[in-house]
Formats: sequence, structure tokens, C-alpha cells
Amino acid sequence: MNGGNLVECPANMCNLRFGLRLVTARVHLCRIASARAALCAILLCLSAAAVAAGPLQEDLKARRARAAERFGPDAIAIFWSAPPRVFSADINYEYRQDSNLLYLTGIDQEDTILVLMPGNDTRKEMLFMRDADSRREHWNGHSPTPAEASAASGIQTVMSVSQFEPFIVGIFSKRAAPESPTEHARFFQALTDGRARLTLLMDPVPDLTSPPGHATQFASRLRDRFSGFNVQDATPILAELRQIKTPYEQDVLRKSVEISSEAHRAGMRAARRGKYEYEVEAVIEAVYLHSGAMSWGYPSIVGSGPNATILHYHESSRRMEPGDLLLVDAAANYQGLTGDITRTYPVDGRYSREQRAIYEIVYAAQQAGEQAAKAGGQPRGIQAACDDVLRAGLVRLGLVTDATGRQFKIWSTHGVTHWIGLDVHDVGIPRPLDAGMAFTIEPGIYIREAALHDLPKTPENAAFIEKVRPMVAKYKNIGVRIEDSYLLTPAGLERLSKSVPRTIDEIEQFMKGKS
Repeated sequence: MNGGNLVECPANMCNLRFGLRLVTARVHLCRIASARAALCAILLCLSAAAVAAGPLQEDLKARRARAAERFGPDAIAIFWSAPPRVFSADINYEYRQDSNLLYLTGIDQEDTILVLMPGNDTRKEMLFMRDADSRREHWNGHSPTPAEASAASGIQTVMSVSQFEPFIVGIFSKRAAPESPTEHARFFQALTDGRARLTLLMDPVPDLTSPPGHATQFASRLRDRFSGFNVQDATPILAELRQIKTPYEQDVLRKSVEISSEAHRAGMRAARRGKYEYEVEAVIEAVYLHSGAMSWGYPSIVGSGPNATILHYHESSRRMEPGDLLLVDAAANYQGLTGDITRTYPVDGRYSREQRAIYEIVYAAQQAGEQAAKAGGQPRGIQAACDDVLRAGLVRLGLVTDATGRQFKIWSTHGVTHWIGLDVHDVGIPRPLDAGMAFTIEPGIYIREAALHDLPKTPENAAFIEKVRPMVAKYKNIGVRIEDSYLLTPAGLERLSKSVPRTIDEIEQFMKGKS
């Protein structure tokens, strides 16, 4: 009630999307009879949004606070949303937000900029977002209002993206805002003393011929016009922060992997001779949508027979034949977080003797990796533990002749662990394993005859090929990868994807019992 006019503020700020479908809340300001009442209504709604924080918003605030502490009080940190990407002609790919901006704000909309100024008196975080546009919304749907963006992110100061450049010019010109003359005093003094920092996610530089990225160009334009600051790369700081999952993130990741696990079990039920790979893929991805995960975390890999030996096979077009192994590497994106699971199983329900021999080596390697995944250890220790088992097993089968070197990498070609989180290959820094880290363990063996043809033509390789050729013919076109998602906790290693059958007996029993 204000000025004699009844103003109806939002009763709920629900249905906030996180990940690929964030912020779709509806806020209705009904029957506002005057401009003054409208302004009051907006202020009331912004206030309501600020206090109506939930677990996600509290977690986002804590993430920004940790980042701001690392950037320091003399910094201004700026983060841009990802640009839209063109699929073909006038059709875009489905929008995917920049992972770091998503980590700090939870906002999944283009034309969004986050500014952090840790040294400010009160407004230490500001969000700049595009203005409402009824014509654009007719074509592309609702854009968050300031109140909705504030409710979703927990950031109280939300401005139009058109105000961003004047704001930056004012800051670097050391022009104080009339309504708050001391707000930016700390940063202004840092500029005067030549110790201010412009903190950006700097673009990687692949070579000197590549054009500079957006952040590099922005920093260059500011250097041309202003002085008193250095550029600080925020990339390693955010990589380190994202490497340790918060309790909130851990719960969401568990749910994400649970959905992916259910999808894998559905795929196993659907797989059988005579069906096509894409039929299994369709069943898996339908579970994502049914369970509230609006997308995959990465394109599904569903490869049968010889296709199981292709690491990033995406055709899903082959018809499964009797005796095939089917390798499925797939996971959902749920509220922005993604696990990673791979299973390899026989479409007929039982492994052949040769398939079983390869599978047992890979499974033993994964178990060895699990034993090495302890707090205080190193990721390379997981790799070494898996490698020792893979090497010995391949020597035993006659597919490798060198029991000590890296010859076994002919058949076991990839690393066995990576971080997971906002990206399936998530960021991190070199450091010992610690509680809160989430990662995979994924040994694999792939027997491809073509691998022999690719070896350098030397007498040593000729002798090796001659010796292993009969075993290669015996195990030809068998590809096995076993991959699980893990979370390291104070109590030890937690296998998040444990509900997906993994041992030979578990898989054969599951395949036997499927309808």
C-alpha cells in the first residue's frame, strides 16, 4: 500500500532456471495507477527479491565473496556472458552461458555483464542486463526483469547493459557518483597510486596470427585511454575456486549423476541386436528431459562393435549385430552441473571370452585408480595406478611385449581422470587431491588394427607387429571403457554413479532380467 494505490507485488519468485534453462520466473505488477506507484512497486519488488534468497542464491553470494577476496580491494573484475553461436544461416545453436559467469551469477542469458568491486563501500557487485523488448520477447521468449535477475542471482544492484560503458568510463575517469561520493574512493585512490587492477578472464593465445579476443580488446581500449592500472587474469583464481565444490554444488552434482545413472540403466534395457545405436541414444536422452535435466552435458557417444573403438564417435547410425559390445558414454546437465559415465556391455547379454578378458583388465585398472584416489594424493597417481594394471594385462594377453614402457599406449590411448562440474572437463589447478573435488576414473582399451599401421616404420616396430598380429586378430574391434563419477569427501571416495551395473556379473544379470 503506497500513496493510496494498491500495488500487487510478486507472490512468488519461483521457477528459476539454472544451467541451460535458468531464470524464467514471472513477476506481475498489477494495476499500478501512477508513475510514482510504479516506481515504488519496482523498489518493493527489488527489496523482496533481495531478501527472498534461497540455498542457490546464498551459495552464489558466497562464491562471489570468495572470488572478490582473491581479486583484492584494489580490483575491478568484469565478466561477460557468452555470445550466441550460429548453427547455420539464421539459426543459432541452443544458448550456453559462459561457465564462469554461470558460476558467479546463476544467470543464463546473453547480453549480461557482472562487475565486482571488492573495495566499494556498499555496491560491491553489479549486474548489467539487457532491457525488456516486447518484440524480441515475442520471438524468443521472456527476458528476466531486474527484480527477477536480482532474485535469481542475489545481486541487489541490477542495471541496463546500456549503462555499462558510461559506468566504466566514469570509474576510470575517477568521477564519483553525486548520490554516493565515497562509494568508489578505494579504487580511485588505487588508480591514482598506479596499483589498481583490471581483472578479466583473459583469452588464450594460440598463436600470434589469431585475432585478439573480447577481453584482450577491452583491456587494450582502456589502456589507450586511461592509466593507473594493470591487468589481472582471473582464470587461475576461478579455476581454483571451481575445483572445490561447495556443499550445495555437491548435492546438485549427486542429483545430476543420479539422473545420468537412471538414463544408462534405461539404455541398457533398450539395447539388443537388430536395434540401431540411435535408438539407445534416444532412450537415454529422453530420461534427461523426463527427470528435469534440460540437456546433455556433452554429446552422447553410443558405439557398437568396431565403433566402440572410436573415442569420440557421434554418428549413432549403426545397427547392432549379434555378439557386439555397446560402449555408451553419456551424462545429463542438471542445473548446470554434469557428471560423466561410460559403460560397455554385450547387446546379447553375455560377454564372449575375448570381451571378458579385455573387460576384466579395464575393471581392475579402475579399481586400482580408486585405491589411489585419496586426499593428499595427486591425479597423476590415479593415472599411474591404472597404467600399471593396463600394461600388465595387455602383456599377459600378448598384445604388448614391453612390460615396463609406454608401448601399451597403442591400445590405451587416453588419460584416465579429469575434473567434472560446470563443464564435463572442468577446470582446476595442479594441486593435491582434497575433499570437495569431483572427477572421473575412466581406463579403456581399444583394439584397432589400424593402430599397427600408424606405427613408424622401424625394424623394432616391424618385429613388434609380427609378434602381436595373431593376438590383434583375436581381439580385433573390441573397445571397452569403464568410467564413473566420483566426489572426494572427508570420509573418503564416493562413487556417485554406483547404481549403474559395473562388474561383468552385475551387467550380465541386469541384461538377463530386462524386459
